[in-house]
Amino acid sequence: MYYLGIDLGTSAVKILLVAEGGEIRGSVTKEYPLIFPKPGWSEQKPELWWEAVKEGMRELTDSAGVRAEEIAGIGCGGQMHGLVILDEKDEVIRPAILWNDGRTSEEVGYLNDEIGKAVLSERTANIAFAGFTAPKILWVKKNEPENFARIRRIMLPKDYINYKLTGVHACDYSDASGMLLLDVKNRCWSEEMLALCGISAEQMPKLFESYEVIGTVTKEALAAIGLEAAEETAVKVVAGAGDNAAAAVGTGTVKDGSCNISLGTSGTIFISADRFGVDPNNALHSFAHANGKYHLMGCMLSAASCNKWFCEEILNTSDFAAEQTGITEEKMGRNGVYFLPYLMGERSPINDTDARGTFTGMTMDATRSDLVQAVLEGVAFAIRDSFEVAKSLGLKIEESCLCGGGARSPLWRKMFADILNIRLNIPQTEEGPGYGGAMLAMVGCGAYESVEACADALISIRETIEPDPEIAARYEEQYRKFRKIYPAMKELFAALR
Repeated sequence: MYYLGIDLGTSAVKILLVAEGGEIRGSVTKEYPLIFPKPGWSEQKPELWWEAVKEGMRELTDSAGVRAEEIAGIGCGGQMHGLVILDEKDEVIRPAILWNDGRTSEEVGYLNDEIGKAVLSERTANIAFAGFTAPKILWVKKNEPENFARIRRIMLPKDYINYKLTGVHACDYSDASGMLLLDVKNRCWSEEMLALCGISAEQMPKLFESYEVIGTVTKEALAAIGLEAAEETAVKVVAGAGDNAAAAVGTGTVKDGSCNISLGTSGTIFISADRFGVDPNNALHSFAHANGKYHLMGCMLSAASCNKWFCEEILNTSDFAAEQTGITEEKMGRNGVYFLPYLMGERSPINDTDARGTFTGMTMDATRSDLVQAVLEGVAFAIRDSFEVAKSLGLKIEESCLCGGGARSPLWRKMFADILNIRLNIPQTEEGPGYGGAMLAMVGCGAYESVEACADALISIRETIEPDPEIAARYEEQYRKFRKIYPAMKELFAALR
């Protein structure tokens, strides 16, 4: 039997065809546009996600010659936090407001300062961040009351795809954790938070564990994705997970204390935990994990996207590898140029929507290569900020998996190992959320008894990068300087709003 794993990303959807033994038999990527109506705003049309999924599934199954009765299940990992709202006719009311949208600074201030961080943390295990869903709901309520009044269903991006596949309004606990509407500890919607946002439990999806089956693909959806099926065919769909939890499953980060760093459009450090716990300073998110347990996570809004922006928009090149050729080991830890990677504001650990990207330390001697190096190092330094928070909580992290598009760069992998001064493991299969989604479908369909058992059977390490003590020492000194830049700029960022 086969499984389809969906990675519903910010710029594209990637769909994998995975055999029960874990082999990837094919993949298809379909892009869709982002919408930036105003500076700091970020939106997307959910209808385009569904069109991309339909087209991708048709292409993938046609090329592989796979029939509907050969597909056991589908699992989706998707971009988190995005607000998708449907009316009574199940039509999308407005474009989805995405995870990297920064319009909700007033709502975040209201939640954190007037409702209070302690109250929010007690109710949801987290405080308000601009990317979370609850502030977006409050923004729509205030600024688009006519749209707010039409809301019948509220869902997250990957849940819209699952809804189109099954007709079931569902969400998993890992993705729901990032809405600021879930009581994470008790795994249920917070009645107080729903009331605060002026919404009801009837508008919210039914909650499932990520590996639980929510329904089967409808005959209409099977036809739409190009799978002609016999009457008795039942392709199961599991609840799936937020992209970071799905990526963690796809790298085998499911055991207590294990760590995964994802270097995609955004960047995350993800620490799996068997028991519920909260960062007392709320610099790290406390979320449910896709394996039925919990995790702590630090998230930066712009990671590999910083390098993409600098190369494509500033240097007018898409040859990222060529731009890195001049950055030798001799130069690592000795760059005089520093980069703050806050192109969309920042979440963990500073929670500042006003923060912006800056280059600091440039002189007449600064080269193109120095600036590229500063961008790569700045992203790694920002991940280390969350890494330091984790260490302050008593977590001892000596190694981590590394995944995401940015992890394909050998130079960037080495920088991360030296800047964090830990071993980095590169999984044999580097497909992140899509592969994790397929694994969750395998568990839901009974191929494996648990997420942990599935990970033990399918995940192996291809390469391990050890830190270089000499370079790590140089980066230690550089990191101490990096940490001084944002505090010096914070008031200026607010004044430039």
